[in-house]
Amino acid sequence: MGEKIVLSAKGIYKEFPGVKALQDVSFFLREGEIHALMGENGAGKSTLVKVLTGVYEKDKGIIEVDGKESDIRSPQDAQDSGISTVYQEITLCPNLTVAENMFIGRGKYHFVNRRAQEKKAGEILSKLNIPAKASQQLGTCSLAVQQMVAIARAVDMECKVLILDEPTSSLDECEVELLFSLMRDLKQRGVGIIFITHFLEQVYEVCDKITVLRNGELVGEYSVSELPKVQLISAMLGKDLEDISNLRNSRRNYEGKGEIVYEANGLSSAEGVRPFDFAINKGEVNGFTGLLGSGRSESVRAIFAADRVTGGKVKVNGNDVKITRPIDAMKNGIGYLPEDRKGDGIIQDLSVRENLILALQVLKGFRHPISRAESEKLADEFIDLLEIKTASKETPIKSLSGGNQQKVILARWLLTHPQFLILDEPTRGIDVGTKLEIQKQVLKLASEGVSITFISSEIEEMLAVCSRLIVMRDRKIVGELKDEMLRQDVIMKTIAGGKAKNG
Repeated sequence: MGEKIVLSAKGIYKEFPGVKALQDVSFFLREGEIHALMGENGAGKSTLVKVLTGVYEKDKGIIEVDGKESDIRSPQDAQDSGISTVYQEITLCPNLTVAENMFIGRGKYHFVNRRAQEKKAGEILSKLNIPAKASQQLGTCSLAVQQMVAIARAVDMECKVLILDEPTSSLDECEVELLFSLMRDLKQRGVGIIFITHFLEQVYEVCDKITVLRNGELVGEYSVSELPKVQLISAMLGKDLEDISNLRNSRRNYEGKGEIVYEANGLSSAEGVRPFDFAINKGEVNGFTGLLGSGRSESVRAIFAADRVTGGKVKVNGNDVKITRPIDAMKNGIGYLPEDRKGDGIIQDLSVRENLILALQVLKGFRHPISRAESEKLADEFIDLLEIKTASKETPIKSLSGGNQQKVILARWLLTHPQFLILDEPTRGIDVGTKLEIQKQVLKLASEGVSITFISSEIEEMLAVCSRLIVMRDRKIVGELKDEMLRQDVIMKTIAGGKAKNG
């Protein structure tokens, strides 16, 4: 790793209406360096990458490539400056050959000499030790090899800087090692690599430096060898290891009544969740915690069958049941408020009333429509109950604030009278007042006997409402904490790989 800086971003600012996405952020990448860009949701990672690649124009700041200032206003400007990006979703054409994918869009003439193209592609593949033939159809290659072909395409375009955005999220362990081998090879050739991932183990395996962002601001740049995992987590979450929250006394009341409502053994899904066991008591509030990408959301999606279930046995109220579709979960009294409010939660063009009655209508079946009078009565009742701020029940839900949209989705599930409610990031992106209202509602529901699994990226919030935490890392459960072990320092040490035992 050299000391020559191939990319520098100094004092970068980027603001959107009502959001300061980047505030005085600086980032430096050296020749032959693999540099992790880390931070939780909303930290500013994606915005910084989009500024560096010309998707967004910076409001203020200086970007230099090889010591020369670059005015990057478009992705083509970035490409011309020597900055290439390979995204999580592979954007190549699986029906074309490897060689065609490597050179698509780069020919100067209408006719292409395929033999020369395949020879050139073969030389690049060989030089980079990529296990693929230039003539084979890309779709016959594994995901890892497809990623490597995308990287080969970028590198052959004489990039000085390669940005890899979550390249390993869909790869198995062997494929990840294959990709890391290519990254190390490129490092030796002097390419500077920005590596964005949520997998801590991978950062420590392949990276030289780490830059941490939080809330749009620079926390710091660190050498991997000098930054223990626990301190990295502390930097990402903004929590001092010695900072132990005062737990709410009320939380102790929601440890459940000993009656198991839902139990799963060896549950797994197509989204890569390792088989896990899980149970929740009546009236208990528990939670899944871990860094973004740890598998916390994928685990609860498996419980609700929002993702395809690939294994495991499930009992509800002691009886064996088969839950392979969301409707099966709903019929067994399970509700699910998803992490992606806009993508998976609300239907933007429908009214508050129509969004609110959706789950109940699905349970009843569309051959038994809820009458207009009944739907209006239910909407009025829950708008009052949850203090949803809306001009009217017929207002399109997309016109409401994020917090009020979240309340509508919560009301949707409360209408079905669930015995087990899963809430994934129910307070993300909403104001403090509404956040407290939702937390109080969670504890109120638990007092009425509803079992609740709660997920939040804010540790204080998890400690405030949960009596038991299941800790995840790399899509598997690595610990379970309760009683005196429910502390920030213990949670972070468990996430980082330290041992934590109750008692």
